[in-house]
Amino acid sequence: MKSFSPIMLFIIVLITLAGCAVGPDFRVKETGMPAQYPTSSTAVKPEKTPPEIRTEQHFVLDRDIPGEWWTLFGSPELDRMIKQALADSPTLTAAQAALRKAEEDLRAVKGSVLYPAVDANLQAERQKVSGNANAGASDTYNLYNTSVSVSYTLDIFGGGRRQMEAYQAQADYQHYQYEATYLTLIANIVTTAIKEASFREQLTAKKEIIEIQQKQLDVIKKQFELGAVTKADVLSQEAEVAATKAELPDIEKQFDLTRHALSVLVGRFPGSSDMPEFKLESLHLPQELPVSLPSSLAHQRPDIRAYEALLHKACAEVGVATANLYPQITLSAGYGFEAIGTNILFNGDSVVWNLGAGLLQPVFHGGELTAKRKAAIAAYDQAQAQYRQTILEAFQDVTDVLRELEADAKTLKAQTEAETIAKSALELTEKQYELGAVGYPALLISQRDYEKTKVNVITAKAQQYADTAALFQALGGGWWNRKPISLNADYVQGVNE
Repeated sequence: MKSFSPIMLFIIVLITLAGCAVGPDFRVKETGMPAQYPTSSTAVKPEKTPPEIRTEQHFVLDRDIPGEWWTLFGSPELDRMIKQALADSPTLTAAQAALRKAEEDLRAVKGSVLYPAVDANLQAERQKVSGNANAGASDTYNLYNTSVSVSYTLDIFGGGRRQMEAYQAQADYQHYQYEATYLTLIANIVTTAIKEASFREQLTAKKEIIEIQQKQLDVIKKQFELGAVTKADVLSQEAEVAATKAELPDIEKQFDLTRHALSVLVGRFPGSSDMPEFKLESLHLPQELPVSLPSSLAHQRPDIRAYEALLHKACAEVGVATANLYPQITLSAGYGFEAIGTNILFNGDSVVWNLGAGLLQPVFHGGELTAKRKAAIAAYDQAQAQYRQTILEAFQDVTDVLRELEADAKTLKAQTEAETIAKSALELTEKQYELGAVGYPALLISQRDYEKTKVNVITAKAQQYADTAALFQALGGGWWNRKPISLNADYVQGVNE
């Protein structure tokens, strides 16, 4: 049997090494997520939601979240506003641009690692050679050169592949950052629209209360003129009217600021005339609230996926720093023509070519390369801790909003009961007033108390709507059920993996 030559053995060794890459391999450690979300007393078990909560809303275990979850609120005005924001929001446009940049950076590094660099060169120059350097003869002439050169650095230890992996992870990070921006934008629009509706209805209710209090003050002033009440009674009622009026400027300010914020969220200047007006009664409260399993949370939250991508990037950068400690082999070749005249540039005598191979082995860098590797390992440890912290905070977000929704249901139930009682008391007082059993001041007091309970119901209802939107946001917003945003097939495949 014919023995292998040293060159063949060298080639086999290179091919074998090219299939390897320095570690560490990226794997996400199990986070040990609890099996269920805790509340103030017992774990949240959606199938055992308290009856008083089931009347309005109830949790549904392991139900998937729709990609356009905001449509569950049943508001055409809200849908149109969100579509406008998705088209015009500068924040979303910036996130899209960052994603495109990451994709193109990935393409660039793939091109440099996977393929050789091929360059064409065309050069013409006029030269004068020194007579002292040319045996006493001085000459001036033209020199023409055209060539094609090829160079390629062998990725023997996988440093290039780990670099591509790092850029892929960066692209994944920007993808999930885009999804987080998308989710935050929509959630902010929904909650701001709810606040706007709440402030509008609070203003209406407060003005009605002031009107009732003013009528009561007019009655008390007449009674004072007739000697039926004291001056203290008049002053007390005037103070109550003034106190209620003092609440109006703050509500009006909050209402205007909310309108301004809503305009900016959809990419408009504050004060735009085409902004819709929202009312709580025009919003539908979703009755079935999906609650993903805690084990699914790490796959659904875009912020967790973003930090997972950063962890992946840090892992790949450890591999890059490790590969920099080992030799690098570069192959190069060139072929072209060189002559002193264009008429003879491409004949056989003008041919020039070269073949080359270079070996770069770091020997001494003052500890720079090993320090960079240790720094990459420290960055990887930091990324692991940040990933773990992000999961803890995400779990807290869901737990908090579940607890808030439970409290919202109970608060709204109590406030609604108080409103019902106040309304019944008002109806009874109205009948007594018609029969002459009570005076007009008693009727006004009942009307005022009823209007106050209406304000409390408005506030409680708005809080329940806002926390419902917060739940969809905390669970990830269903971004995985929307159409992929990237047109780069290689990038999409990397994200899905």
